[in-house]
Amino acid sequence: MDSVSVTRTFDAPPDQIREAMADVERFMEGAGFDAVDVDGDAMRIENGFSIAAIELSLRLVDREGAELAYEQVDGIFDEMWTTYEVTAQNGGTRVTATTEFSLDVAVIGSLLDATVIKRQRRRELDAQFDWLETETGE
Repeated sequence: MDSVSVTRTFDAPPDQIREAMADVERFMEGAGFDAVDVDGDAMRIENGFSIAAIELSLRLVDREGAELAYEQVDGIFDEMWTTYEVTAQNGGTRVTATTEFSLDVAVIGSLLDATVIKRQRRRELDAQFDWLETETGE
């Protein structure tokens, strides 16, 4: 499994961060995906980058210690899940987003490798955190 993790500390209190993240569709759109569709616990995202376009079907799940978590149901990965942990820190809030994945080599072939996926995922998570800063008035 490969892993990408991004952490940022916000001046906003944890409840304000949680409230912004609870609007899952807008939070996912904050990552800059080309398309986001949320229907209950089911999500579909599309994103074109570099030399490929990716479409994933995801499902919201409960994971211990995570404020928000989802896993791939259908897509390019053998396995993929993301968790967002929210913790109070010195009057503010620390949020850590971690995506773990293993590539389905038969699907990916030579177009993408873990390095490209990690770089793109880091950009998406940073964009989500930028959105959180804007939403929470920082």
